[in-house]
Amino acid sequence: MKEMTNEMLKQYDDLFETKKNEILNAKDEIVIKGVSYYVSNAGDDNNDGKTPETAWKTLDRVSKAYLNPGDGVLFNRGDLFRGTVATKPGVTYAAYGEGEKPKFYANNKSLADASLWELYNEEKNIWKCTEKMRDPGTIVFNDGEAHSRKLIPSYRDLQFVCRDDESKLFVIENEMTQDLDVFWYYDTLLTRHPSKGEDFLIPDTNHGELLGDIYLRCDKGNPGEVYNEVESVAALNMFCVGGNANVTIDNLCIKYVGRHGVSAGGHSVGLHVTNCEFGWIGGSIQNYFGTDPNYPEGRRGSVTRYGNAIEIYGGCEDYVAANNYIYEVYDAGITHQVTTSTKRTMTGIRYTGNVIEKCVYGIEYFLDQINGERESYMDDVVMNDNFIRLSGYGWGQQRHNTHTPALIKGWSYVNTARNYSIENNIFDRCAYRMLHLVSLKDEYRPVMNGNTYIQNIGGMIGQIGANEVKEPDVEIFDEAAEEKINNIFGDKTAEVYVIR
Repeated sequence: MKEMTNEMLKQYDDLFETKKNEILNAKDEIVIKGVSYYVSNAGDDNNDGKTPETAWKTLDRVSKAYLNPGDGVLFNRGDLFRGTVATKPGVTYAAYGEGEKPKFYANNKSLADASLWELYNEEKNIWKCTEKMRDPGTIVFNDGEAHSRKLIPSYRDLQFVCRDDESKLFVIENEMTQDLDVFWYYDTLLTRHPSKGEDFLIPDTNHGELLGDIYLRCDKGNPGEVYNEVESVAALNMFCVGGNANVTIDNLCIKYVGRHGVSAGGHSVGLHVTNCEFGWIGGSIQNYFGTDPNYPEGRRGSVTRYGNAIEIYGGCEDYVAANNYIYEVYDAGITHQVTTSTKRTMTGIRYTGNVIEKCVYGIEYFLDQINGERESYMDDVVMNDNFIRLSGYGWGQQRHNTHTPALIKGWSYVNTARNYSIENNIFDRCAYRMLHLVSLKDEYRPVMNGNTYIQNIGGMIGQIGANEVKEPDVEIFDEAAEEKINNIFGDKTAEVYVIR
């Protein structure tokens, strides 16, 4: 094990910046085999979209277009598009022109507008948005210069109550104690169908437009005047893939999305996401009275938040996430996951060359087999040449289950897998487990080879192995860290560095 000096740490920081900038400046090399359609802020939805001069204008026009497999939709570099995209099977979504990657933000407008804010409580500097908005996962100011702390009360007996003390009413003026605190008030649509069969009314956060009131504490004054950029991380998915096969997303910038940047489900075939930038993703409310087992320490939580940059929920094959820069994600940078009682297969997965920082989970995966289901499996899974760092240090640590972050997070499920390898990655510091790689049987564990490990002395390496009999020990990054990584994690060719 080697000592990590400040000079060496700077070299790794410089390497991360180099890899990030290579992705941010990636050239457009996608070849469209069918018809190319162009989209520009200067376009018109009444155009045919078939040339840059006759480009479409909006994401709504893109979503409604009749497209054939092999077609491509190309977005003008330097432009900003708001809304969401309903993808079509076999279609490529990419960039054209010169300049920065085209940007995609979920909210329908910027909140950096003084007319969008009215003073709600002068004494506490609380402002209310004059328009109803979707749930903000958080609010980001001046492109990441600052961000909000989101307040999440519980909901009982047709009223909001304090999460830590549900006998106490949630009063906005009392609870917004910090500058830039944000609260989204929504109880327009109620349901009796929270998870686990709870039988009382709660806000329905998975239906309809879900427009509520945003309250923001801003001690410096009207936020639309104080900040040049105010972006709500709005509760939407950006690229909605669903079960569409052979969708490619390349060289786009996807930011300020409260659910998932790219969302696929069912059994997804041929999803390729390459050369993209993802930032400030997630944090929206998934449900009230959810079943998060980690709040607190194994008890049912009152509210569940979620949001991943690139997600497949369900089965998949030929799934590629390569050369993406991903940062500040509430949950996972990249993930394939499912909880299932029927057969699911997840095959041909490649996570390669990504640079990921300050996500709660850099890469997350799980196959949670329930009700005796044992036919599902993962096969041919490769995670290689990624640089993942600083999980548990980003804004996602607003979460209540603060002890879950990991650079690679497999949880402690059945996770039936074969031909699974984790090779030649750089793992650079984590607030909790660097690696959480647990499965029912030891034969399902990944092959580890040639990875670099950088961690603070006394931090965690993490867990690997079978939990069929008992949970594997959490290994500590101590003076024996290299020996543990070699022998317990099986990474015989690892480079191991300690920060003292």
